[in-house]
Amino acid sequence: MTDEETEAVRSAIAGELRLLDPAVRSSRAEVTRLLDPEFTEVGASGRRYTYAEMTAGLAGHPGSTADGPVYEPSDITGALLAPGLVHLTYETRFEGRRARRSSLWRKRDEETGWRMYHHQGTPVPPDVP
Repeated sequence: MTDEETEAVRSAIAGELRLLDPAVRSSRAEVTRLLDPEFTEVGASGRRYTYAEMTAGLAGHPGSTADGPVYEPSDITGALLAPGLVHLTYETRFEGRRARRSSLWRKRDEETGWRMYHHQGTPVPPDVP
């Protein structure tokens, strides 16, 4: 990877980890800063979310309180797909359940920086290694 690719992937991973942090998840200002205005998600539940739904309601989602369960990410990898577009994949554990996750991070300009454009979570059945 070039230095540019490495820095882009590092920045996207840092943003992804911030969005898993209960302090960030419970802050509408932080969520607004980290999600692209065209954000969409297909959650591990199968439900679809929009930017408006997520910025208004992430604080009420599981994993958003300091004294509750938290998402435990592992095996995060990323690739720069094109200038300003990074794809991340990883797995999470949350309250004994696993999910495989995929995110697209987009950077339109230096001022707004890297923001999550799309996210999908897929549940992993208990019998799958």
